[in-house]
Order: sequence, then C-alpha cells, then structure tokens
Amino acid sequence: MSKFNELINGDQPVLVDFHATWCGPCQTMAPVLEELKTEIGGKARIIKVDIDKNQAAARKYNVRGVPTFILFKAGKQIWRQSGAIPKHMLEQAIQSA
Repeated sequence: MSKFNELINGDQPVLVDFHATWCGPCQTMAPVLEELKTEIGGKARIIKVDIDKNQAAARKYNVRGVPTFILFKAGKQIWRQSGAIPKHMLEQAIQSA
C-alpha cells in the first residue's frame, strides 16, 4: 500500500486499473491499456491493481466491480469509471487531468 500511495500522490496523473484475472472485460481492456500507455508516454502512468491480491486497496477505494478505472492526481481521485470503456474515454480523462 505504501508504494501505491507514493505513486498516486505524485504530480503526474496516475490511471489505476482495478482488475481481476478471472474477469473477461478486464482481459479485453488489457491490450487497450497497453496501447494507451504507448500513446500517452510520460503524460501519465498506468498501473494495474489485482483486486484479489490487493483487497485493502479495493476496499479503500470502494471498488465493487471490475474493471474499475480511477484517475488520481496529487493523491486526489479526479475521475472514475467502471466497466470496459473505449480508449478515447480514457484518453480524454488523462488529457483533462
């Protein structure tokens, strides 16, 4: 949790993908996130959090379904969306951060 808190408290926006290995929509989103990571470069970080391995983080951020995407900037949650979503929506959220 301390490494996670360190990451989300930085100046750079951080998109967190709360996912699970057994989740079909999460698997669908994996290549989309890889593509997005390449396109945005250093504008933001994208990290994946497995809710089964990190239940405390999932509880803390009230993650009820997967995938859930939360965008943090300076430790504050500035955007949140659950379910598989188009790449352009993720891009828009990061651009507006």
